[in-house]
Amino acid sequence: MNDDELLRYSRQIMLPDMDIEGQEKLLSAHVAIIGLGGLGSPAALYLAGAGVGHLTLVDFDSVDVSNLQRQIVHRQASIGSPKVESARATLFALNPELKVSTITRVLDEQGLLDLAHSVDVILDATDNFLVRQMMNDACLATCTPWASAAAIRFEAQITTFDPRREDSPCYRCLYPETDGTDQTCSENGVIAPLVGILGAYEALEVIKLITGIGETLVGRVQYFDAKYAEWREFKLKKATDCPACSA
Repeated sequence: MNDDELLRYSRQIMLPDMDIEGQEKLLSAHVAIIGLGGLGSPAALYLAGAGVGHLTLVDFDSVDVSNLQRQIVHRQASIGSPKVESARATLFALNPELKVSTITRVLDEQGLLDLAHSVDVILDATDNFLVRQMMNDACLATCTPWASAAAIRFEAQITTFDPRREDSPCYRCLYPETDGTDQTCSENGVIAPLVGILGAYEALEVIKLITGIGETLVGRVQYFDAKYAEWREFKLKKATDCPACSA
């Protein structure tokens, strides 16, 4: 690290658990963020600020005025622009030393597999069960850890999967099947700060996965009721009959 980097990341480096070694792990890491909406926006900002060296941003959508209530990586001037380009501009304004790659299409199974092969960690900020199931299969095939969160109305959940660990459950252990119906913010609404809380939490999980600091949410699912400020946690074990990871 040069002197500018030592100063920029000094508040993290002074943490005994992080130190220079942990910061160098962040600087050399490659993280993919799938979805640059309510969850992906704060996650991207915090990972960029924390010094994750290479971010790949994945989103096929463009910025709409209705996004600005909660998708804080975008600006009024970005309306109509691809979300990944809007986000990249904001991240470079925050930390010009980053490497930022962009993907502006919907990734199929092969695309997700190729992405999982190329990164260290994936941050799921989508609102689509099918995409998460394909992401799960890709991460299992490549032993790529990933953090996943979802938020709607005043409710949210978050967990982390790490195929590098033999005891880690996978997404299909949590949701073996889906009826194909996704609940989205556009149909049900969401309170703005809720996605900020969960997106920042996902960024924290990614940082812990990269550095090895502390314990991640592997094997645990946390639910947050923002209306009543209540957190609940449930244990998630690896399912012996899971169609994806039991073998």
